Amino acid sequence: MEREDAEAIYEQGREAVVSVLLALSAQNERLEAEVEKLTARVARQDERIATLERQLGRSSRNSSQPPSADRLSAPPRSKGPSGRKQGAQPGHEGKGRPLLPIWAVDEIVEHWPVVCGCGHVFCEEDRVAVGEPARRQVEELPVMAVCVTEHQGQRVVCPGCGERQAASLPDAVAASAFGPRLQAAVVTLSVRNRISRRDVVELCEQLFASRISTGTVDSMIARTADALTEPCEDLLDRVRSARAVNMDETGWRLRGGQRALWGAFTDRHAIVQITSSRHDDHAKDLLGTSSAIVTSDRWWAYNHLPVKRRQVCWSHLQRDFAFHAEGRGIEKQMGEAGLGVCDELFWAWEIFQHTGDRRELRRRVRLLQRELKAVLREHAGTKARYRQGRRFARALMKLWPALWTFANQPGVQPTNNHAERALRGAVIYRKLSLGSQSEHLIVGGPITICRSSDDRSAGHIYSATSRFTPKAAASRNRWARPAWGSATSCSGPGRSSSTPATAANCAAGCGCSSVN
Repeated sequence: MEREDAEAIYEQGREAVVSVLLALSAQNERLEAEVEKLTARVARQDERIATLERQLGRSSRNSSQPPSADRLSAPPRSKGPSGRKQGAQPGHEGKGRPLLPIWAVDEIVEHWPVVCGCGHVFCEEDRVAVGEPARRQVEELPVMAVCVTEHQGQRVVCPGCGERQAASLPDAVAASAFGPRLQAAVVTLSVRNRISRRDVVELCEQLFASRISTGTVDSMIARTADALTEPCEDLLDRVRSARAVNMDETGWRLRGGQRALWGAFTDRHAIVQITSSRHDDHAKDLLGTSSAIVTSDRWWAYNHLPVKRRQVCWSHLQRDFAFHAEGRGIEKQMGEAGLGVCDELFWAWEIFQHTGDRRELRRRVRLLQRELKAVLREHAGTKARYRQGRRFARALMKLWPALWTFANQPGVQPTNNHAERALRGAVIYRKLSLGSQSEHLIVGGPITICRSSDDRSAGHIYSATSRFTPKAAASRNRWARPAWGSATSCSGPGRSSSTPATAANCAAGCGCSSVN
């Protein structure tokens, strides 16, 4: 409103001025209400933007996100330069390759000096050993090739009825055209070492002079899956009977569909299962009636376990604290305090691993408990300034006994790194092959399921396949057709010698077993 307009209204009298003032007052109230709404909206949007920015800032450093999912702009995981040179540091205890005892050596080759420094040429009479010889051992692979054994079934004529009878193929031979050692090597290369089917075929041709195909590799894996069924059941019982178990789960794809891969691991045994989801029902099925202490992350599927039987992974907690430490204000204080507790805890655990003094470990843990509990209680409060870290603080307070189980229970570690490392091979397998088309590839086949602390995967598979005879071996009890393509004829009564014999017409005719 200009001055002239205001003077014109004033000249119109008192009522005109009052009307204009009331209108302006109502308009001002409406504008103030609109400003309040917009201010609240901007505050909500600012909070939402801050939340989205924090989500974009998530990486493998401050969450459970794998390093492969980190963006290019994510900060590097590596620590800064330490200022030390690469390799062993001064004072480091050297390590060398120990020599095998003489009884473990296959061949000894003696070398004698030829010429002395003074010019004397040594002869045979001078070769008298003085003291212990200098020793150097060289390991070499022998020339490898598969040993081909041909099984021949001789045919005889029955003197009673005149029929020809052929010997039956043994079940162990009928099961496969490849021996258990070769099958164990192929499965180990394909699954344990994650070599593609085509590369396995090429390696077998080059290293073993064996003729196999990609389909044969799949058949060996499926057959090994059946052979490992009973050992896997025994492994499951051993895992359930252990005092401490590490558990973890990850995503999987089966025939293109979403699945979950659950694993339970001890210091000597491992079992992995494909399930439909990451629901707690599958964790209950895997553990069964086990009373073991379970080390895991804070995934809700483990909440059915009593807190006294749990150990929460401190590596996950460290990443959670790192996420809150990147926040603002009071939330940042909580995150930094938690990171300090994590550093002190890992240092106390490292000292315990070197000294084995559990009393000192408990003393250090009690100090950390008092420090962390004070921080969590403060940030679990109802004040508005604690809203960013309130949920996390309250969750840790509910799991409080499960944070410190490792300090009192032998065999329990403060982290779940053992399970995560054990599943890493399966995760790489999933990324390379986009999952599996058959449950045999994981449930029965891979060596990650059937192994012990010595990690001799091929030996375990050989032991299982050498004792295993498939139920369908009898149906495959047939001899190879001669290379020249001649057909065997049935010689029973009522059959023409020119009619090719098959399992069906011979069984329906004379009962002759002279079938190729």
